[in-house]
Amino acid sequence: MTTSQPHIELRDVGKRFGGVQAVSGVSLRIERGTIHALVGENGAGKSTLGKMIAGVHRPDAGEMRVDGRLVRYSSPREALADGVTIIAQELALVPQRSVIENVFLGNAGVAKSAGSLRDQRRRYGELQDLAGYAVPPDVRISSLRVADQQKVEILKALAREARLIVMDEPTAALTAEETARLFEVVRGLRDRGTSIVFVSHFLDEVLSLVDTVSIMRDGKLVRTRPAVEETSESLVTGMLGRSLDTSFPPKVPPAPSAPVVLSVRDLSASGLVEDVSFDVRAGEIVGLAGLVGSGRSEIARALFGADTKSSGDVSIGGDRIDVRSPRDGVRAGIALLPEDRKDQGLLMQRSILHNITLPHLGRVSRAGVVSRGRERRAALDLISRIGIRASGPMAAVSTLSGGNQQKVLFAKWLFGGPRLLIADEPTRGVDVGAKRAIYELIHSLAAEGVSVLVISSELEEVLGLAHRVLVLRSGRLVAEYDHEEMSEERVMHSIFATDQSSTSGTSS
Repeated sequence: MTTSQPHIELRDVGKRFGGVQAVSGVSLRIERGTIHALVGENGAGKSTLGKMIAGVHRPDAGEMRVDGRLVRYSSPREALADGVTIIAQELALVPQRSVIENVFLGNAGVAKSAGSLRDQRRRYGELQDLAGYAVPPDVRISSLRVADQQKVEILKALAREARLIVMDEPTAALTAEETARLFEVVRGLRDRGTSIVFVSHFLDEVLSLVDTVSIMRDGKLVRTRPAVEETSESLVTGMLGRSLDTSFPPKVPPAPSAPVVLSVRDLSASGLVEDVSFDVRAGEIVGLAGLVGSGRSEIARALFGADTKSSGDVSIGGDRIDVRSPRDGVRAGIALLPEDRKDQGLLMQRSILHNITLPHLGRVSRAGVVSRGRERRAALDLISRIGIRASGPMAAVSTLSGGNQQKVLFAKWLFGGPRLLIADEPTRGVDVGAKRAIYELIHSLAAEGVSVLVISSELEEVLGLAHRVLVLRSGRLVAEYDHEEMSEERVMHSIFATDQSSTSGTSS
């Protein structure tokens, strides 16, 4: 149910960061007790708008009203006083403290009202009842899965008597099952009267959850409609300003005479991967499919040298290699795009240029001294080739959208001209437009003769990109499907070990 007075009303708000106009002239109503989605490409301004609502950023122009009252928040604490808070994509929890400590940490009002540990625990129980789920109060945050940490953030928001919660990409690191459970929690909050601003690029999830959708493009509001009036296709068209005819580029299989670039025999690693053998030819894209924990990423890390293999042989171009570190992997012509670009792949506070050239300084140096001119020219060539959108090569990676951050990661490894590219979750955290650009980049590399190993939790992505699919289960290779054999049904049967998994392809 909504009232004539919205919970939040924005009137012609704008926000500029340096020379970039992130949000321009946006007017929007967030109705009370509803789930309102903000969707758009990375860099469209949706996260900036959510952060302005929660007091993280202060608008440069326009005005915002909460419960009909004009507000000018200069900090999240001021917004919290009005019952407005944000759960950011990077969760703000103290890993070494307990759940209950995190829930009440920094909340002087709650600490004062609790009075004692017993009262605080009683209050914690009330918050769990209000949220409709339970998290053990005494476990450390560091021991919890990301999905449970999200729940702690929600409990923390409720402890601060939040009446409107901005959720910025809350499902980006969750499995499908964890996402479904989170949605139950969010619906429960709405039904109890809490307003939710849901920032996401997962369009199918948005349509299954929210009441209202607002589309943003280039910092401006395109339109706001009830979710029941939108489809994934209509949202994509609104986000891009054009239709996206197909999700994946057409596949061009490698020539039958293409040589084997990567040969893996009886690989075991990380106490999980056991006796895995396969080949990847020049220009071939091979997908690794399987559940989380099936050994996909462990294989990638062992091949690159990020983890030590316990046994097995690996050859590149017919030459046996002994990769003991990432440095060895780079020298062998292997590039790895890790699944977590922020913690494992990029230096977020350093420039685009420095991120691209750091692993390859020898290529832009003379007598041990880096040639700034050569470094800049090389970086600019890759920035142009890959289509990285930024104010310039010295822009900090942290200022870029998720899609452009991922493109920097590609540029970093393309600088060295790899023979084998391992892409682990290559489109995690990027929007549909950036996804298409990354898919085209992967296909163009394969067309140039690079061997590609793709790992993705999205089965549609594996099937859409790969010429051949290998299925892993419990650390073992259990099935292989070529282009003619592969289908979602067959691969799913192999992943879950159903009876039909042995009816097609090469299974074991």
